[in-house]
Amino acid sequence: KMPPKGKKGKGKKKKGSGKLAKMTEEERMLYLEQQRLAEEEFRKQREDFLSAYLQGKIGHEEKFSKLNQYKLNHQWRNIMREVKSKELKRDIEILSQTFERVVDRKESVLKSLVKDIEEADDQLSLAVRAHLQNVDRLIDIQNRRVSKLTSEYHAEKEIIREEFDSEEAYVSEQQDRDMKDLQDVLYGLEESFMEKEVDARAEFQSMRDEIKNKNNEEKHSLRILLEGKVDDYWNQFNDAKKAYNEATRDKKAMFEDYKQRDERSSNEIERQMRMLQKINSQIAAVKQKMALNSRTYDERNRMLKEEREKMMLHFQQLKAQMNKIRELQREKLTKMTLESNGALKELRRQGDKADRILKLAEMCRKLETEEEKVLPFPATSLTPEEMEDVAVALKEEPNEPLAAAMRRYQNLEEFWRRFNKVMLDKLALDKEKSVLMSENMQLRSLLKQYLDGVSVNDEILSSVNPLIVVNGRSNVNLKPPMQDPRVRPAATVTVEASLEVRSKRL
Repeated sequence: KMPPKGKKGKGKKKKGSGKLAKMTEEERMLYLEQQRLAEEEFRKQREDFLSAYLQGKIGHEEKFSKLNQYKLNHQWRNIMREVKSKELKRDIEILSQTFERVVDRKESVLKSLVKDIEEADDQLSLAVRAHLQNVDRLIDIQNRRVSKLTSEYHAEKEIIREEFDSEEAYVSEQQDRDMKDLQDVLYGLEESFMEKEVDARAEFQSMRDEIKNKNNEEKHSLRILLEGKVDDYWNQFNDAKKAYNEATRDKKAMFEDYKQRDERSSNEIERQMRMLQKINSQIAAVKQKMALNSRTYDERNRMLKEEREKMMLHFQQLKAQMNKIRELQREKLTKMTLESNGALKELRRQGDKADRILKLAEMCRKLETEEEKVLPFPATSLTPEEMEDVAVALKEEPNEPLAAAMRRYQNLEEFWRRFNKVMLDKLALDKEKSVLMSENMQLRSLLKQYLDGVSVNDEILSSVNPLIVVNGRSNVNLKPPMQDPRVRPAATVTVEASLEVRSKRL
């Protein structure tokens, strides 16, 4: 039971003070001692009663705390299961989406690689085709050049042949005319020779007859003188002549034969010499013409050779230039391929980043307030004068590269304004989170102190108990959390009286 109320105690106190006035000193001291002992006994009984009451209350609270802890754990397990299942489902969805995205990315990479290979094959075939076309063009040019030179050679050969044929015909005609002239000359010479021969024969015959007559006379005159000797000599001469004729008969026949041959050979040699002289003159003329033609054709061949060397040098230069251009084109193609691959990777990365931004925007759109949905871009904090200054500054031509670059991104001003607002909201939420975490730590400390206060053990009883309140004051210094007007106040924990009574009944 509860102790007696204050009014009743006050009446007893007045009654006791009246008794004390009537008592002696010893009785008063004895009475005060008895009263002190009674109060001590009453205080001791009260403390025992309070201790028993607190022990029962603590046991009751422990029983309810265990029950509530079990209920909380059971509900918390269910909540955790649901949350964990949702997280697992979300993770599975994210993993499936990631897997599909990776598969799509790999497929796109494979398609791009196949496309790059096809483009490289097309470019290779195009380069080979262009190279073959250039080679065919050069071969056609060379063939046309060779055919042109061949046709020029054949034309010049035909011209030379015609000139040679015409000159040969002219030489033949000239030879025929010369032969006719020579025949006429020979005929004239033969006629004059015959006339001279007839005259010479007649003169020779007359001289012979004269000499013969003279010789006959001398012979006749000498015959007498020398007839004997002549007979002797004639006999000797006949003998010698006979011996000589007999000895030189064969040689004479051979001599006659050789003489006839010599005459024929002399005639043939003379004829051949005349022909050789004529041929030599023709050969000299032909040699002179050939020398002239040789000099002409040597000069032409030298010019053709120089032109051929120039063409070969030009061809080598063109070939080197084509190789250099091919190398440059190959380097450009390689560089373009690398840059295109880098650009494709950067575009894919930007695309993935844009997809993530869009997904985050979809996720954040659910958390937007009605004001943010109606006015997605916050109003500027600039004054009208500052806005006019900004407009004037934008109309001016930028002098620095940074200003020129910022002008190109002027259309992103609304985006950056919203981004800055989000960053400010994030900073405010971080600040509020830190304040709430500090309040949570304080509430955890208070809860721990409360649980320590309702617990019964030597360590708890020896320490400061927050549940003992004397004269409206606790022995625990509870510091209320600091209130920041910029931060939303934390939610307070309230305990309903009906729930408290219901827990006590249980």
